[in-house]
Amino acid sequence: MSKDGPPPYGFVPPPSAPPSYAQAVGGVPPSSPFTPQQPVLTGAQIVTTVVPIGPQSTHMVCPSCHAEVNTETTTSPGMIAYVSGFLIALFGCWLGCCLIPCCIDECMDIHHTCPRCRAYLGRHKR
Repeated sequence: MSKDGPPPYGFVPPPSAPPSYAQAVGGVPPSSPFTPQQPVLTGAQIVTTVVPIGPQSTHMVCPSCHAEVNTETTTSPGMIAYVSGFLIALFGCWLGCCLIPCCIDECMDIHHTCPRCRAYLGRHKR
């Protein structure tokens, strides 16, 4: 192995790092199409109240028909019913025992609807 001597006297070191993006474009700040160019005028404020939906019928104002109602509830098997039924079938009880969780109230999801306009108002998951 032989070592080369020092570089020739005409050697120019490589230039430093290139300019940053802001320097290259002249420091123009980026603009977004979602940035309002004009101030937004504020009108009447709309206040909404979130009513917690539980397992029982709930007294609320329907957002569709604006009537004050007690919600109608219907039940359907929830994720817990399907998972527990699958686990029961997996452990060997597949002759119908795996359907038992679909009949237990604690495994059901409750769906709330407006009795006046039939609008779907929400679901209580279990």
